[in-house]
Amino acid sequence: MKKIFLALLSICILHVSAHAADKIRIGVPELNAQFAPLALAEKKGFFREDGLQGEVIRINPTVALAALVSGELDYWTVIGNSVAAAIQGVPLRVLACYVPGSPSALIARPEFKSVPEKEIKFLALGTSERRLSAMKQGLTAATMGSPPLDFLGKKMGFVVLARAHELFSYPTSGVVASVKKIKEKPDEIKRVIKAGIKANRYIRQNREGTIESMTEWTKADKEMATAGYESVLKLFNDDGSVPEKGLLLVIEELKKLGKVEREIAPSDVADLSILREAQRELGIKER
Repeated sequence: MKKIFLALLSICILHVSAHAADKIRIGVPELNAQFAPLALAEKKGFFREDGLQGEVIRINPTVALAALVSGELDYWTVIGNSVAAAIQGVPLRVLACYVPGSPSALIARPEFKSVPEKEIKFLALGTSERRLSAMKQGLTAATMGSPPLDFLGKKMGFVVLARAHELFSYPTSGVVASVKKIKEKPDEIKRVIKAGIKANRYIRQNREGTIESMTEWTKADKEMATAGYESVLKLFNDDGSVPEKGLLLVIEELKKLGKVEREIAPSDVADLSILREAQRELGIKER
């Protein structure tokens, strides 16, 4: 009878815990490694540790921003288009950053040993396959793209001349939410940020476990997932910080594209107060 009672009690506790978890919807634009932290946070139980249940949804970036404002989506992972929207007055804010550099690489034909300093002509050739094919045919000298393009290029005999994250800071993915969400659910946001930081630490420390997860996440084979992991490993930080210099660069570039002349401060597009609370709770010293 005691065993039966304990078993029933355990079932009741698990049932209550499952229903007590706050459900959140997280948008990603692609199933790429740089957008994996929050998906991995769900898979590895980091959300569950803080009473959250995450649903990761692949969604068009434009639709995602509208869904964030309307409340149909709780969080978004792309920093660039979120900053662009905030500059235009959309009530969104960057709250944390997990990938403070761009994963893009410049891939060239093997006869090129450095980035050309002569005049460069840019051609819009579409998909990765078409761009690599044009290089193979000698129609173009180089192309730029994110993993696994560098891996595919190397398999075709091409070389990587440069990687963006080695040259400059440019925050790529993290946590973005609406101003309304920040006002109404700061504690939930803090738990999301903490789970992402834990996921990033897992990525940095657990090679095999991360490759296994990325194989499932990106729908790639193990060879491709391993190459992707090795290409992006150095991109992930361990504290969720948003680099100020990088954020200013993003703001300036997007101001030019949007033809915005007024001054835009980092505080106009980012709110880092909750991040600092999360970092303190995780024992991370403020930089």
